[in-house]
Amino acid sequence: MDAKNSTIPMALHRPAGHPDVSDDRVGVLLVNLGTPDAPTASAVRRYLAEFLSDKRVVDLPRAIWLPLLYGVILNVRPAATARNYKKIWREESQESPLRYYTRQQAEGLASRFGEDVVVDWAMRYGAPSIADRLKYLQDEGCARILVAPLYPQYSATTTASVTDAVFSALGQMRWQPAVRVAPPFYDDAAYIDALAATARQLLSSLAFKPERVILSYHGIPQRYFDAGDPYYCHCSKTSRLLRAAMDWTDELAPMTFQSKFGREKWLEPATEDTIQSLAQSGVKNIAVMAPSFVSDCIETLEELDIAARAVFKEAGGAHFEVIPCLNDGVEMISLLETVARRETAGWF
Repeated sequence: MDAKNSTIPMALHRPAGHPDVSDDRVGVLLVNLGTPDAPTASAVRRYLAEFLSDKRVVDLPRAIWLPLLYGVILNVRPAATARNYKKIWREESQESPLRYYTRQQAEGLASRFGEDVVVDWAMRYGAPSIADRLKYLQDEGCARILVAPLYPQYSATTTASVTDAVFSALGQMRWQPAVRVAPPFYDDAAYIDALAATARQLLSSLAFKPERVILSYHGIPQRYFDAGDPYYCHCSKTSRLLRAAMDWTDELAPMTFQSKFGREKWLEPATEDTIQSLAQSGVKNIAVMAPSFVSDCIETLEELDIAARAVFKEAGGAHFEVIPCLNDGVEMISLLETVARRETAGWF
């Protein structure tokens, strides 16, 4: 074809923010649940409205659920939740612990790679959003992106919701990057080793010997499990592998579930009921571990370390300790590196 007479342009100027076709970096996007922007009722209301509107989280018919959510729950719950956030808020950086540790995890993982890999982080609900950070990674020249949900055990309420948001964002892109989603790591040896190392470190520092080490997982409605959600099975396997690594019996380290919301039946036994029952039966010293959370958050720092501690002591218990989450420790960063390198195999 004669270029002089052709109507096809010989070159196109790249629009602002448009990825360069010569760029071929790999992106890794860590995604956790989310957090309000501030420990205030208005910020919590915005966050809960997004979170509790997700059909993956609450699957009731919209005609029933949304009037209840906007007419009752969002007018009552935010103030109390904001007060709980204030108890754990990181004043030095003006953010929640979940946001702080997720950022630290991304920075730690980035230090394990060179410039050909861009590591970023996002929240499923709230900011920074998955859509915004996918666009950022693409603008940084990432033609291939690994999305890593920071949920060790799979549930439709968490992992699947992240995947929904990822592909919703891709649906708005003219030029889509290649995307992989990392699978759950509930039985990954690096994850079990990290949990065991964290537990040993904390338990060795205690002035008392726990009579029980409660393995407390975030709960889901029982009917979600009955419908095929594998979450309970994943939690059970994590517990079994961790007990084996620590040489714990089922009796010493029972599995329980926390954070029940609403009136319907959730997975049991409940963490609070178990803790109270143990204290009433004469158990004086316990520790609690939360393997479904990789970062300390309102569920571990307020629900367990403050509220559950009070329940245990009011029922007659003496010593109560919460084992920290993996947070930004070297074990967590090594786990993330293991997952990232395995799931991006062949990309760089």
